[in-house]
Amino acid sequence: MTGRPGRTGRAAKGGSQASAGDLLELVRSGRATTRGALQQVTGLSRATVGQRLDRLFRAGWLREGAGGPVDSPLGGRPSITLEFDDAHAVVLAADLDTRHARAAVLSLTGEILAEHSGILAVEDGPDVVLGELGGWFAELLEKAGHRAEEVCGIGLAVPGPVDSETGRVVQPPIMPGWDGYDIRGRLARAFTEGTGAGAVPVLVDNDANLMAYGEQRTGHPDCSAFVLVKVSTGIGAGVVVDGSIFRGVDGGAGDIGHIRVGAEALCRCGSYGCLAAVASGGAVARRLAEGGVRAASGSDVRDLLAAGHPEAAALAREAGRSVGDVLATVVTLLNPGVLMIAGDLAGTAFLTGVRELLYQRALPRSTAHLEVVTSRLGERAGLVGAGALVVEHLYAPERVEERLLAMGV
Repeated sequence: MTGRPGRTGRAAKGGSQASAGDLLELVRSGRATTRGALQQVTGLSRATVGQRLDRLFRAGWLREGAGGPVDSPLGGRPSITLEFDDAHAVVLAADLDTRHARAAVLSLTGEILAEHSGILAVEDGPDVVLGELGGWFAELLEKAGHRAEEVCGIGLAVPGPVDSETGRVVQPPIMPGWDGYDIRGRLARAFTEGTGAGAVPVLVDNDANLMAYGEQRTGHPDCSAFVLVKVSTGIGAGVVVDGSIFRGVDGGAGDIGHIRVGAEALCRCGSYGCLAAVASGGAVARRLAEGGVRAASGSDVRDLLAAGHPEAAALAREAGRSVGDVLATVVTLLNPGVLMIAGDLAGTAFLTGVRELLYQRALPRSTAHLEVVTSRLGERAGLVGAGALVVEHLYAPERVEERLLAMGV
């Protein structure tokens, strides 16, 4: 979580306007990690750089590392490197699915320090679910050996479209009772109720967005156009362009599960013929159940696929072909370098079906430099992405200035 691939920091422009937050961003990204390098990149005087770094040291956000290379060809003392001190705080993250959830304590660099998963149904409503998460967080902090006062923020992934400005879900097809609910406020209160600590910032985003963000940052940091498709109870896509999540105007980007594919199946959104109604984990489970196989959800299908169930594999491949047909258009439009398949159906059978239709329908120009892969982080992708979202928000240059002032530094 320490870098910001694809972004250009304001400090690179130089001049006296480079703030303490800009200097921290340069150090975190690795673009300037000594006092001399910071002076060179920003154009600030030695004294001014020293004053602004002093604020960051007093806040506990910077530390001195080992000596770097000697800057002068005439020799002399090696320059002292500067490092982001990732031990001064921790992040809490949770990833909600329709029937279960995962939560974790993470370091500021994305390492999972403690983790828990369990049954938690979104249909029970936001007050119950978010209240339960508050209890999970308290137990996880104790397990990780960290105090609640060390938490700098909370990230939450949810299976529905999110308005990133308000943190509220907008008309979510599979989250009854959540539309427009104040998730940020309730989760902040649940954290306080569970731990006794003061409220901390809460950030909320769509689960596919955060999975894409986590996977791109950890496994494909140099990919400037990255697409992740999650196929579980529903189907959604997350898009990361130049290191930033692409959300559209109000959080609806990537909702490919509700593209019409001409079938007559009724979708949970109330419409007929949606991709999710014929190719999601829930849709495959329904078809298996109609054939006498015990399956009620995408996770049941995942278990059947892992056990080598032939009918499940055949239906997963068929579902993959339906998704691949839609993805041919997505790939043509976005021209990504990496297309990642994740979720309950992300196995060999489904991936084979995706590739069959994708390469058949998309122009060769669109797929010439495309990697089609499966998830590297697996079920942790949403947690890692949620943690990264919090860190990038809290340590953005403008936010750093606000926080330093609030700390009296």
